[in-house]
Amino acid sequence: MGTPRTHLRIALIQLRKHRASQVQEQSCFIERCQVARRQFDFFNVANDPSIRWKDVENAHAILIGGAGSFSVTQDEPFTEPMIDLVREIIERGRPLLGVCFGHQLMIKASGGTVEVDPEQEEIGSYSVSLTEAGRTDPLFAGFPSPFWSQLVHKDSGGTLGPGWLELAFSERCRIQAVRLEDAPVYGLQFHADLNEERLRERLLVYFDDYIADEEEYERIIRGLHPSIDADWLLTRFLELYA
Repeated sequence: MGTPRTHLRIALIQLRKHRASQVQEQSCFIERCQVARRQFDFFNVANDPSIRWKDVENAHAILIGGAGSFSVTQDEPFTEPMIDLVREIIERGRPLLGVCFGHQLMIKASGGTVEVDPEQEEIGSYSVSLTEAGRTDPLFAGFPSPFWSQLVHKDSGGTLGPGWLELAFSERCRIQAVRLEDAPVYGLQFHADLNEERLRERLLVYFDDYIADEEEYERIIRGLHPSIDADWLLTRFLELYA
C-alpha cells in the first residue's frame, strides 16, 4: 500500500530568477498535486545551486519545474549539481518527474540531446497525441489521444539516451513525454503544472523573454484552450508511484 496522501513529502526543484514566477510555480504544483503546501520542500537552484541527494532523500517523490530564463543548452552554476542529482535519483529508484526545463535536463543527464529549434517552439495551448508506448503506459492509461496541454518552450528534446521511451508528441514537437523504461521516472515537455488560467499568469511574467509584442500576446491568448486531462497528471503520478 502506498503512503497516505496526507503524509507525502514532495521535493520541488525550481530554477526561477523572478520571485513572482517562483511563488506562482509553487502554487501551481500544489494545486495540480492536490496536497497541502506544508507537504512540499522547495529548492530554487537559481539562487542556491549546491543541491545534493541529502537535500531530497526524505521526499517520496521529486519534481523538477520549468525555468523561463535559462536554457539546458547553456551551462549554469546549477547544471552539474543538477545532472549529478538526477543521475543519483534515478540510480536510487526514487520517483522523479520533470516538466519543461526539468524534462530537458533529465534527457541531457541520461545521455540524450537538447536542441534550440524554432520549428519546434510552442507557446500557448497545443494538442498532444500518445505514441503506442504512451497508450499502454500507466501514467496515461485511459487518456484521450490527442489531449490539450499548456506549453511555453523554445528548446526541445533532440535524441534520447538508452532505455527511454517516447510516450507523446505534438504536431510541432516530437518529444512531448518520455519515461525511463521500468522506472518511476518521467519527463513532460508540456506544463502539467499549468491550466489555462495559470498559463495566462506565467506568460505575463515572461512576456519579454517569449513574446514579441502585444499583437502576438493577444493571438496566443485567443488560442488558449482548457487542458482538463493534463491537469490531473501530477496527481496521478503521485498516486501511482509515491
